[in-house]
Amino acid sequence: MIIFKFGGASVNSVDRIRQVPVILRQFAGEKMLVVISAMGKTTNALEKVAEAFYSGHREEALQLFAQIREQHLTTAKYLLVKNYLAAEAQLKDFFTEVEWLLHDKPVRDFDYYYDQVVCVGELLSTSIMSAYLAESGIGNQWIDVRDIIRTDANFRDAAIDWDVTGRKVREELLPLFGEDDLVLTQGFIGATSDNESTTLGREGSDYTAAVFANLLDAEGLTIWKDVEGVMNADPKQFPDARLISELNYDEVIEMAYYGAQVIHPKTIKPLQNKGIPLFVKCFLDASLPGTVIHNKSLKGLPPIIVLKPEQVLVQLHSKDFSFVGETGTAGLYALFGQVRVKPNLIQSGAVSIQVCLDDRPAKVERLALAAADLFDVVVERGLTLLTIRHYDAAVLGRLTTGRKEVLRQQTMETVQILMH
Repeated sequence: MIIFKFGGASVNSVDRIRQVPVILRQFAGEKMLVVISAMGKTTNALEKVAEAFYSGHREEALQLFAQIREQHLTTAKYLLVKNYLAAEAQLKDFFTEVEWLLHDKPVRDFDYYYDQVVCVGELLSTSIMSAYLAESGIGNQWIDVRDIIRTDANFRDAAIDWDVTGRKVREELLPLFGEDDLVLTQGFIGATSDNESTTLGREGSDYTAAVFANLLDAEGLTIWKDVEGVMNADPKQFPDARLISELNYDEVIEMAYYGAQVIHPKTIKPLQNKGIPLFVKCFLDASLPGTVIHNKSLKGLPPIIVLKPEQVLVQLHSKDFSFVGETGTAGLYALFGQVRVKPNLIQSGAVSIQVCLDDRPAKVERLALAAADLFDVVVERGLTLLTIRHYDAAVLGRLTTGRKEVLRQQTMETVQILMH
């Protein structure tokens, strides 16, 4: 059993969708589970639909969704001939699922509606892909992952119930391989025991694929991307970024923790638990070697650079000049849990704590207001966080020259600098 995951960039046009069966035919005869993301920028477009709906702009939400509807129907028309009508009927069922919700009025939290709307992106892309693969001579079984992945009701960042999900994999998913060698499903989404759609966090499709690899005891998981493999920096930010041919699980977890966008932070653990290798391969040229990620120790890695813009520094100062100590720190970490934010950097002093976060305005405001009961609070925006693992003086100097440094943390292995 092998697991493939194709990201949104791999299915964001008719030409790229046509490349998928070319890759899959190279693995004919293998039992294969294929996880597909939403097409291109569909998730972003659906987020705008959810935001308009929740803001009370029903007509705007419906108009935005109508554009998504037409884009997917047009894509299906370009790709399909004999399977078009069946695919169209399935797509229209999903369209109706969202449109019915958009005609209602929001009475629950935004995150709930976000999941009900955004989840449709993966359902639409896999419906089209399943029909196109069948039309291309590749038999496959399509399954709604919401029937398999059981989660809690923590919308937008749901936790998987491994026991229930494992049982459903054995009872409902595995039997499908008796009909075809390929099963096609969605990443990123799941459902509660009440059949309410949930999402697993942004970029959660990688995580979905890793969960299935774990539960199916797969030989390996391959993530197909529009880059050569794992690079030592984002090639869009650093044109001289270079391929890292080999990494271990720990290094990738560190990269993900610091904000590298190549692999989802939760993806590695299900693979590491069973020693399943992860391959990151280039969708545009399957002959390239890509990157293999495993459990072996490695030396001589190049500097790995992560640059995160749109950062905010929350500066917290003891109101009575007493030491912050355990009580203040414990109170702050409790607030992180309540507001559901993950600090990118924390630095503590005797009477102050400085916290760097992604600038999500609503959450930053909630944190600042709640922290004001314990501290004097100052918020500074418009910052960039630079993280370099395996740094050297040359790369550090090149990336910080001319920038105003606000905060620095440095160990023998990693340096983080918050700067203007």
